[in-house]
This record gives sequence, structure tokens and C-alpha cells, in this order.
Amino acid sequence: MVEQAPNTAPAPDHTAGLMATHIVRAVGVRKTYVMGGQPVHALRGVNFSVTRGEYVSIMGPSGSGKSTLFNMIGGLDKPNEGVVFIDEVNIAALDNFELAWLRCHKIGYIFQTFNLIPVASALENVMLPMLFAGVTQAAAQDKAVGLLTRVGLGERILHKPKQMSGGQQQRVACARALANDPSIILADEPTGNLDAKTGEEIINLLRDLNREKGVTVISATHDHKMLSVSDRIAWIRDGRLDKFVRREDLKIEEGKIGGGQDK
Repeated sequence: MVEQAPNTAPAPDHTAGLMATHIVRAVGVRKTYVMGGQPVHALRGVNFSVTRGEYVSIMGPSGSGKSTLFNMIGGLDKPNEGVVFIDEVNIAALDNFELAWLRCHKIGYIFQTFNLIPVASALENVMLPMLFAGVTQAAAQDKAVGLLTRVGLGERILHKPKQMSGGQQQRVACARALANDPSIILADEPTGNLDAKTGEEIINLLRDLNREKGVTVISATHDHKMLSVSDRIAWIRDGRLDKFVRREDLKIEEGKIGGGQDK
């Protein structure tokens, strides 16, 4: 922790948390898949860290390794080499029960395809993670109603996914991700199946939740609208971390985005 000078107020923006404890660290992470008998090097020794309360976007073309890195951070896959830490815990060292607890309590997931249970209402979809975590039915219901109201779906709590638009389904997914008060939200292409206007609404919703609740947001995305709300942006190219820059250090010239250690 960096000491402040006497009578100096802390910076009001939580992004000053670059001085704070790392909530996610990836050290020398490598991942190789074998496809058709040939090795595919998805990650080639990535070092990556995120501080508590940051909004970080991971960007890169298809096949660059960003989704693989996302899966490593979320404990959905394990590296061949290197270590991923969540709150300084090596998640590869966790047994199945411990990993399930981590996913349930520390991480909220938002997916491009929403991954809602089609036969369940919005209310039931948001309640489900809480019931798995041992929350009582009554408490889970009260909290789910509050979360759905927060994301603008207070009048849709009993609607099933097929009765909602894509944007409304993604709002349900956002509410579900917050159900167990996670310290991290992982959003995998959260605007990928949405039109531009609705995608922008979801981006702003995630930023609002990040600011209000102090939850760390890490998003793997192609959507350049994410740049305006991200504290830092990581570019992955050919399985390597090409650059990792603060939003204010970005340079936009003639439609080309640059900044940091651009190559």
C-alpha cells in the first residue's frame, strides 16, 4: 500500500486501485491444444494482472487467445504451464469442491449466449445461484427481485427467456452474475449477440455496477465501445499480451487505435 502525504485526500476514482492488491494474477500462462494431431499454442507465456475494482477489457481478433485467457481466469480451464491466482490463491491447486465454491461465491459469469434456463422465469434464473449457495428460498427471492429491479426488469420478473428480447435476457444474466455478491464479474462477449444500441446499454450497465458495487469486471470482447468504459485494455495477439494500457493513454488516429507499447 502506498502511503499518502499528510492532508492529501484519496483520489475519488476507484481506478486509483492500480496501487491496490491484485485480485487476479496470471504468471507465465501457457496453453496448448492438440487439433488434428497438430499443437495449437493458444497462450504463449502471458503475464496479466488486475487490481480490485478495475474494469478491464481483453481485446483481440478471433483465435488470438483472449477467450482462452478468460477461461483460465475463470477456472474453466487449466494452463499447461504457469499459474493463475485469484486473491493470491492458485486456482489450479484447488480440488473440485473448492473450485466449485470459488465459482459460486467469488466469480459471476456473463456469456454471449446468455445461458439462461429456458423453462425458468427471470426470477428463478437469478435465484438459482443463491439456492446452490445455501441461501433460503425467501431470502433468495427478495434479493433476486431487487437485482432484477436494479437492471431495469422489475416488471419482467416472471417472464421466461423466450418472452424477452436479447437485451433483456442479457440484463437477467447480469443480475444472475451478481446474485452471490461476487468480487469478480467475467463477461465473455457480453454484447456479441446484441444490436449496437442494446449493446451500449449493457456496457453502461456493467460500468454502473462496477462503480456502485466496486466489483471487478473483466470482459473478453471485440466491441470497441468497451474502450470508453474500461480502466485498462489488454490486447492479445497470437497468444501473447501485445499491450496493456490505461484508457487515458489511448491514442485514436484516423480510425486506428494505439497507445502504450503498440507494435
